[in-house]
Amino acid sequence: MLKSKVLAAAGAAILSAAISTTALADITILAWPGGPAETALRKVVDKYNETSDSKAELLYFSRDNFFDKMLADSAAGSTEFDVMLTATYNVGKYAPFMVPVNDLITDDVMTVFPQSAIDSQAYEGNVYGIPTDLSLQFLYYRTDLIDELLSNDEWKAKYGEISEEYLGTKMEPKMPDAWSWDDFIASALFFTQSINPDSPVRYGTVLQMKNLLFNIMIWQGTTASYGGNWMDADGNITVDSDAYRKGLDIFKKITELEATPGDSNSYEYAEANGAFGTGQVAFFIQWSAAYAEFVNAEDYPAIADKFDITHQPAGSEGPKTHFHALGLGINKASEKQDEAKAFLSFLASEDVMSMYAKEGGQPPVVDTIIQAVASDRPDMLAMGDHTGKYGIVMNGSTAAEALGVYSNMAENFTAYWNGALDQDTAIANVEAYMKEAYGK
Repeated sequence: MLKSKVLAAAGAAILSAAISTTALADITILAWPGGPAETALRKVVDKYNETSDSKAELLYFSRDNFFDKMLADSAAGSTEFDVMLTATYNVGKYAPFMVPVNDLITDDVMTVFPQSAIDSQAYEGNVYGIPTDLSLQFLYYRTDLIDELLSNDEWKAKYGEISEEYLGTKMEPKMPDAWSWDDFIASALFFTQSINPDSPVRYGTVLQMKNLLFNIMIWQGTTASYGGNWMDADGNITVDSDAYRKGLDIFKKITELEATPGDSNSYEYAEANGAFGTGQVAFFIQWSAAYAEFVNAEDYPAIADKFDITHQPAGSEGPKTHFHALGLGINKASEKQDEAKAFLSFLASEDVMSMYAKEGGQPPVVDTIIQAVASDRPDMLAMGDHTGKYGIVMNGSTAAEALGVYSNMAENFTAYWNGALDQDTAIANVEAYMKEAYGK
């Protein structure tokens, strides 16, 4: 546990004294772009600028190659940003270019975050970031369509016909929280107009298959639900497995049967949200951040009061979801270390984290804060529940090599789904890359 190492009241007092006697310079914060988290962080920064001598401004890179650019800049000693993004899966990679913030993890901060959240920003005994957002995936579904499917005898009969024709078994519809991956596929086919002309929506689901590492994090729940992992307990790479083949084939089958939009190979977060939010699809798997967007009826009138969330479908090992925590830490090359720490101290306070949650952020905070905002944010209750019950961290996925592995998987697995590679070649390419990366 890191708590005993990071409670440093004396350091905090020295920092406070330095801040109180010196006018602080302005700082730049490099943060993750898009979604409710960006909106919420802008509100936090506005509040900080109203109350602090130091002023903060936000900087955003493109989501494409975000981490490659941040790594190149921080490794080169860039002072373009003072505060920078952290993530559970890459803390080890960026640690050499960041400053530990152990002295900021005070008793007061530990009343805001559980120890597990602080640990998510730690590497080799040091804390490098203040956690800001917990990210995992939900299954989002149209309640009106599922209710009709479960109550309409004609729909149920058609569902049985379609499942028997395409999956070889006559199935009955279920509530999404009871779905297996076969139920997911059958439901996607039923709600696709090219297969069922009476479907009220064009597609059953929408898959995110752009060659982007974050899309592999979404897909990862499929293979994990069948027991798939990056490597076994002895460090042997285990991608060439039935679990990976099953997971890959779920997306492949849906793609081949055109139950996802035809240009899904260019889709990530925003495009998938657009398809579901405008009423084109019946359900999909998406990052938890999307919930705070969809509850805005003005932005998404087509699904206003017509959607709900649950866990991902189950494989032989039950439902699973990738999860990680994002945070903000300090660029080692920054010439404004005290100013950066002042902002992070502000960010880690109970009032600011409560505000951040209410404005759409998803901070991994203690239960008392979650309960205080739960009436407006039921997704935050589900996040904690799902992480504990279904959350998985692949063996080796927090190492410095992890980002490269995710990117290599994205390159090869999306190529398989899009027909550019066969499955054996895609898996072999990933295995070869991982063995070299991990020295196996």
